[in-house]
Amino acid sequence: MKSKLILWVAILGSLFGCKKSNPSTPDPVIPVPTEKIIEIKTSFGTMYMWLYKQTPKHRANFLALADSGYFDGTTFHRIIKDFVIQGGDPNSKDQDTTNDGDGGPNYTIPAEFVDSLKHDYGAIGAARTNNPAKASSGSQFYIVTNVNGDHFLDKNYTVFGKIIGGLDIAYTISLQAKNAKDRPFADIKMDVNSIEKTAEQLKTEFNFKE
Repeated sequence: MKSKLILWVAILGSLFGCKKSNPSTPDPVIPVPTEKIIEIKTSFGTMYMWLYKQTPKHRANFLALADSGYFDGTTFHRIIKDFVIQGGDPNSKDQDTTNDGDGGPNYTIPAEFVDSLKHDYGAIGAARTNNPAKASSGSQFYIVTNVNGDHFLDKNYTVFGKIIGGLDIAYTISLQAKNAKDRPFADIKMDVNSIEKTAEQLKTEFNFKE
């Protein structure tokens, strides 16, 4: 009997005397890379813009302005059917329509011409004043609404992005009633933000691959 008791004590000691092993450390969660794109909300619907990495100065500038809220409340102040719709001028926020198209953040961006980036349907280009260096406006941009493209603008104005979702919205805006100076009678305001999407989301939601 004594030997049996000693045996049970030994067994119990081996069971409860050992430390419980720590559960294995779970594998670290690796974040899925994302890309920043631009969301342009209007009363007609929402457009989504891809910014080209081949034009880094224009891309960085547009993202900075979007993230700061600079574009919010500006309008598409110039619309021409089968050509472009243009916006991004802070002057278009007020009630004075006579100076729309003249405003900006008081700086320009050096031209970034890339052979493969052309004024196709849905292309985003930077507006500019007449200047020998063809430097771009700091904020004003346009969207090509000509289904055949506006290729006479190639190498004259920097193309720095394209619409990857909601291009029909841009076309609808181009059809709105306007005055003799191509300004819509009713303000077409925008709310512009940068948002992040994974490569899979870009493919699934917009059928887009970088």
